[in-house]
Formats: sequence, C-alpha cells, structure tokens
Amino acid sequence: MSAGKPNPQLQDIPLLIDFAAPTSLLREQNRVSTLPIVGNGPPGTFVLLPDGLRVSLPTDQIVFADDTGGHVRVGFGGMRFVGLEEGRLVFLRIRELFPEDQLSPARSHKMLLDTQWVATVSVDGLPVWRAGSPVR
Repeated sequence: MSAGKPNPQLQDIPLLIDFAAPTSLLREQNRVSTLPIVGNGPPGTFVLLPDGLRVSLPTDQIVFADDTGGHVRVGFGGMRFVGLEEGRLVFLRIRELFPEDQLSPARSHKMLLDTQWVATVSVDGLPVWRAGSPVR
C-alpha cells in the first residue's frame, strides 16, 4: 500500500521502520465534505497487529508505506529516531512536511512504539536498531 506518493528508493528515506510480522496497514478514507475543514489533518494510518491492536502513525509524516511482504514497512520524512525510553522506541517530529493549515493542531510530536512491534529501525538506509539488540 502506498502512502499516495511515488515510492522513493528505500535508502533515500530518512527514517524507515519495519514492523514485526505479521502486521498489515489500515488507512482511513479521506472524508469529502462540502464544508471547509481547517486543521483537521489527513485521514489516520494504523498498523494492525495480530492481537487486534491498532497502532496509530503520524500520517502527515509518511513518505512510504507498504505491507505486501506480510509485515508493515513505513518511511517517515520529518521524524528522528532518538532511542529507548522505558522500554519503548522513541521518535520525535523534527520538521513538518505540509503547510500548517493542512495539519491537525492536535498532532503528536513524539511517537512511542513497543519494541515487540518493531523488527528494524533504519536511518538513511542503515539499520540502527533491530529486535533483540540494544540501541546504538
């Protein structure tokens, strides 16, 4: 599943997260309205885990998304991996990819992912964290 943009070369993606298998993507449909909606942000994007849990992702940061290999792989354009915090992987929003009027004012600036959900985190094409390994 593409995030609506051409698929860039994976090594050119600043932050790439491979989720553990089996996982799949759920992308909410854009709701068309005759009324202008300001500051609502894009439709939601979720990673579906086998136990039924839906993990919300910052849709406005996604530059690549695919789940054709039995697991979700998502690339983010304006986020940075910063390490572990209380056993969870921590990612911070460092720049916006869209104008302010296209973003939700309630958007989060920190994404926390349970290490059990993630297989690999890559930065600029190089793996920086793998399941079962300490953070470099």
